Amino acid sequence: MLFERNLEDNLFDLHHELKNGIYHHSQYTAFYITDPKLRRIHKAKVRDRIVHHAIVRMLYPIFDRSFIYDSYSCRIDKGTHRAICRLESFIRKESCNFSEQCFVLKCDIKKFFDSVDHRILFEIIKQKIDDSDVLLLLQEIINSFTSKIESQSQLGLFDCREVIFKNPKDFVVCKGIPIGNLTSQLFANIYMNEFDQFIKHKLRVKCFCRYTDDFVLISNDRNHLANLLPKIQSFLENELKLELHPNKISIRKIQQGIDFLGYVVLPHYRIVRTKTKKRIFKKLKVKIEEFKNDQICEKLLYQSLNSFLAVLFHANSHNLEQKLKNHFWFWLKE
Repeated sequence: MLFERNLEDNLFDLHHELKNGIYHHSQYTAFYITDPKLRRIHKAKVRDRIVHHAIVRMLYPIFDRSFIYDSYSCRIDKGTHRAICRLESFIRKESCNFSEQCFVLKCDIKKFFDSVDHRILFEIIKQKIDDSDVLLLLQEIINSFTSKIESQSQLGLFDCREVIFKNPKDFVVCKGIPIGNLTSQLFANIYMNEFDQFIKHKLRVKCFCRYTDDFVLISNDRNHLANLLPKIQSFLENELKLELHPNKISIRKIQQGIDFLGYVVLPHYRIVRTKTKKRIFKKLKVKIEEFKNDQICEKLLYQSLNSFLAVLFHANSHNLEQKLKNHFWFWLKE
């Protein structure tokens, strides 16, 4: 609202800064959300978010055409539900329509957004973007945030923007992109596309899906998946400075259920993850209490109910849907 109060002047000022190369990213506002685990979100100011949107509008088509088909995070005509459908398709293929055994290697990268190396990200971007003005702007955005600084020597306090792309070997390494920036979603895909290409063209894995830092490989040979794991770890550590989460690596038979993106995929059907079910019921009860205390209107209450039902719609969960509706009316009348 404050930005819109003098919208035209603010936009012209922002245009002037960008055109003359004097734009500097503002500080972030940090806060925590539970989603369901605790996450620290960094919110940029409105003027900076406008720049983020402009950057993504221009860069998305350039980079998206180089992404593999089975990258599903924050891309047009992709998303979690298509990723789940693709996983089921791969499972049917590798198991010969569930007539043979099939295994899924599932991995998660430890603290992914906090671990993205600024220098590596920038070098990847430079392979497709050669406009010096655009590169300076992207450097400003990338270095506007850092979650971790690593150095071989004690350098004291400094501005990451001043040192990140200099050449000395004992150089400072800045890491991290903020959860909350629209640009971070694109940067994440650009960064992880290096890994996608390695999986598809070096390891020649046909059945592979990735959503941000969660990924699965599907095969009818458990040993084959086990043999791929050290190569995956080596590439991530050596090329992208990333580490697999040690507690989130698993190779499971499809009969055990494959927990991926909020759903559990089993032969012939899928169900909602148990934690997701509990969270839906808990959140719906909170929304009803807010409605009773006049904190939200009736329209928002029903929007919440419909959003929860939409999650269940994408699973084999007719009984659960009925249970949720019954609880809704019961809590509403209490």
